[in-house]
Amino acid sequence: MISGADIMVKCLEAEGVDTVFGYPGATICPFYDSLYDNTNIKHILVRQEQNAAHAASGYARACSRPGVCVATSGPGATNLITGIATAYMDSIPMIAITGQVRSDLLGRDVFQEADITGACEPFTKHSYLVEKTEDLPRIFKEAFHIAKTGRPGPVLIDIPQDLQENEIESFEYPETVEIKGYKPNTNGHLVQIKRAVELIKSSKRPLIVAGGGVLSSGAKLKLQKFAEMTQIPVLSTMMGIGVMPSDHPLYLGMLGTHGRKSANSALHKADLTIVCGARLGDRAIAAPDQMGNKTKVIHIDIDPAEIGKNVKTTVPIVGDMNNVMKRLIENIDGYTIDSQWDEEVKDLKAHYQSKISTFDGYVEPRTLISKLSFMLKSKAILCADVGQNQIWCANNFRIREGRFLTTGGMGTMGYSVPAAIGAKMARKTRDVVVVCGDGSFQMSLNELSTIAQNNLNIKIIVMRNHRLGMVRELQDKCYKGRHSATILNDEPDFVALAKAYGIDSAEVSSNEEAEKFVKNIVESDKPFVLVCNVHPDTPSIL
Repeated sequence: MISGADIMVKCLEAEGVDTVFGYPGATICPFYDSLYDNTNIKHILVRQEQNAAHAASGYARACSRPGVCVATSGPGATNLITGIATAYMDSIPMIAITGQVRSDLLGRDVFQEADITGACEPFTKHSYLVEKTEDLPRIFKEAFHIAKTGRPGPVLIDIPQDLQENEIESFEYPETVEIKGYKPNTNGHLVQIKRAVELIKSSKRPLIVAGGGVLSSGAKLKLQKFAEMTQIPVLSTMMGIGVMPSDHPLYLGMLGTHGRKSANSALHKADLTIVCGARLGDRAIAAPDQMGNKTKVIHIDIDPAEIGKNVKTTVPIVGDMNNVMKRLIENIDGYTIDSQWDEEVKDLKAHYQSKISTFDGYVEPRTLISKLSFMLKSKAILCADVGQNQIWCANNFRIREGRFLTTGGMGTMGYSVPAAIGAKMARKTRDVVVVCGDGSFQMSLNELSTIAQNNLNIKIIVMRNHRLGMVRELQDKCYKGRHSATILNDEPDFVALAKAYGIDSAEVSSNEEAEKFVKNIVESDKPFVLVCNVHPDTPSIL
């Protein structure tokens, strides 16, 4: 005989899961009891359930496998929602496992009952409310398959306590998955690919816009090869940062309202835009409906719902980026980019190199982040939070072989520290660095306890300007400088707080001080919190 809880653990083992992030409670206790004796799966106890989801997201993005988070029913489950929604918006594969009240009590509003499958319906690829213990192996197999195939995303499995406790005679994990109606198109239509090649060859000023779909599909190297074969310049969305090394001659940087002027100017001048795995929302293109009127668009995406949603498309290609890029590479022979466009793009890149203004007695964050890039190993993972610090990182951190992790679609403050925990658990030998503001840090500083408990070598750089900086900028621009609820007075002593958790820390007020500390702490195998005093008037972009 085998219990439902034991089956849950065995299902995770069968999927190769080595780490789960969670917080226990009564209705998920049978699972935790089964996990207690398991030596193959490490449980990371976070200090709040939302951070379990963010950590699972960071894990998934760092190692390209679904992350797993666990919570109990009621408030435990509802606390996961923001993290699940964040993963959904950024197409991150995740399995969220929640305990539920006993099946005979469902619908009676008993203690800690919440309809979590209903609540999460808009933010999941699929969800399950388990009705029979015998269904667990099939449901877990389907959930992992759905989460990581097609357009990746979170899947929720809600399991009543009695079904975890029930015993059945035997356990057998399915070898295959057959889900009626779920057949993602991965190959790309050959006729559409042929049309795309013809359009590229007839264009004079083509551009590639790469999004997070390139990274999640593992097509980064293929896209680089295609760009180098054709010499077509590349822009990225925020989620696409890292598709090209930042200093690659063909890379113009991030586009959008907070992007680089060179990237936005090139997009304005292009006659063909090849959109790869990006939705092109309002932060990437302020008036996307105008783009289709000025330039022809080839839009490649695994999700047909994204194609043409924001931008008028000339040639739609539904398929996995890996497969489509392979076919484009095979068929693009003989194409040579127009030399005049090549020179124009180079001029744009050189023209928009701006001088950064500094404030005496403060750290200049953009310069520090740029230098930080080369103090870390080439495969370093940078986790940026939301706000001004996110934009400083997006435009100034020089990606080489590493990753840039942030929350693009949802813009969830407090993401960076738990995401870094997940990334470090997935890639233990890599440098993992957090850059966050003093506002976002206070949303997840309780996870310093998780870092300390697990001795995770994570470096946290807090850009402290005593402001909710980006909202304050918006208030200056649109609300006559009326700074309503954006001034962070009487902040805690972050250095003392870190030390209270047993984590070394320091405070600096110049780039020279900051760089000295960074050089020392990157060589250390212990966590560190570096508080950088930043002038409140330092802008998000130049």
